[in-house]
Amino acid sequence: MRAAPRRRSTTIASQTAAALVLVVLLLVIVRLPWAGDLGMHAATVERLRHSLVDPGNPLVDADTPSPYYSPWMLVLGCLARVTGFSVFVVLRIGALAGLALLITGLWRYVRTLSAHRAAPALAALCLVLLWGTSLFTWSGFLGLNSLALTVSYPSVFALGLAFHFWAWLAGAVRSGPAGGWRTWIGLGALWAVILLCHQFSGVVACLGALATVVAARPGREVWLRLGTGAAVGVVVLWVWPYYDFFALFGAGADLEAVHRGLYRDMVGRYWLVLLGVAALVVRWRRDRRDPLVLFFAPAVMVVALGGVSGHYSWGRALPAVLIPAQIAAALGALEWRAWRGAWVGVLAGALVVGAWTQVGTLGYVVPRTVLPQAVAAKYRAPWVGYHWVTPWVKYGDVVMARTFPARQIPAYGAYTVAPGYPDFFLPDEGRREAAVRRYFEVETPGDVRRGIVEAYRVRWVVDRAVAVAGVREPGLRVVARGPGGQVLYEVVR
Repeated sequence: MRAAPRRRSTTIASQTAAALVLVVLLLVIVRLPWAGDLGMHAATVERLRHSLVDPGNPLVDADTPSPYYSPWMLVLGCLARVTGFSVFVVLRIGALAGLALLITGLWRYVRTLSAHRAAPALAALCLVLLWGTSLFTWSGFLGLNSLALTVSYPSVFALGLAFHFWAWLAGAVRSGPAGGWRTWIGLGALWAVILLCHQFSGVVACLGALATVVAARPGREVWLRLGTGAAVGVVVLWVWPYYDFFALFGAGADLEAVHRGLYRDMVGRYWLVLLGVAALVVRWRRDRRDPLVLFFAPAVMVVALGGVSGHYSWGRALPAVLIPAQIAAALGALEWRAWRGAWVGVLAGALVVGAWTQVGTLGYVVPRTVLPQAVAAKYRAPWVGYHWVTPWVKYGDVVMARTFPARQIPAYGAYTVAPGYPDFFLPDEGRREAAVRRYFEVETPGDVRRGIVEAYRVRWVVDRAVAVAGVREPGLRVVARGPGGQVLYEVVR
């Protein structure tokens, strides 16, 4: 008699907590805090707004392809072009769509694993809160603070599609031949779209799909249909006109340094997930082909091999380690009869610890000044942005800037000399980076600076320290001053 009230209380508590988290994320979308790659995605939408057929490089004035021109960015670019909305309004709309996909996709996928009413809500709480006590933010990682800063990114949209993909695939595999060829063709096309929208989330989708299929023990005819769907996906990848997807397999060496940070402080970032690992061990003892176990195990191998071999970009498969463990932790609190009460208590405590670690996210919703001191101390201010240059810098102008401003300035329509992010498809990337370094070196002669300016058609310079060069370089004129002592200079020819 006591089980039913306890089950209802668990459902109400988990759904209420998940609803509060959702409200926080919706309010975050209204403010859209700026950090990380937001400038890159804004620039991509801006280029597509101006040219759907030949947008060119999103960051520098060069006619090159870019993996950022994905199907989702194309949709947002068309939306910007048709409505005339500013790029940041479009990104907010994209964030709402991505969050909706993520929530509904998670609900559908968890429903393939458990019929308990509280399962989707509790799984959502574990996905965003069951991490560690070291704050960590990276696109494709679903911690609350990370999701708040990346909710408008293609990675969130792609992961939302991935959850729908796994749920749809699970149903198709169980249906067998009765599912029909259209289902498998659609699954193949969806798989390709996920890979095109965010390649690293596509790897996670592949690992989850493999687990789903192997766990179902399909027959020969299902494998044949699965192969047909995969072939359709490969064709979609091959015909995508905005960049060569298969060329990205040669980009690993350029990405390793960027991703080395994924392997730092792994205990501090993820130790609460060990609760989910314990839950996976229990599931494995019950069923050697449990889909969450089959999802988790190969992902661990990929991440471990990446760390040992120095292929640090393989660390982007970490969400495939975390997601099944976090979902397993949630399901354990709902399905186990033996020592269920103890598990619920431990999980609740872990979620509270995770929530306190990420409580600074509230600062993205309300002013820091209204937060309690203990909460405000955990708040991390997002980037300010470079809207202050827009009265002078126009679309298509080239700005000389170092790496940090170069990650934001293209969001407003301008180009930079060197991209703020690694660009595998930009053949002269190294030469551009060297030109920026050379320009800002104090000992660089004035005629060399002028040569760089002419070579890249630079109209503006942004930097804190350029004032030193400006004293000796009469070709620069102060136009505006921004936050942090930054200065906008016009190049006077």
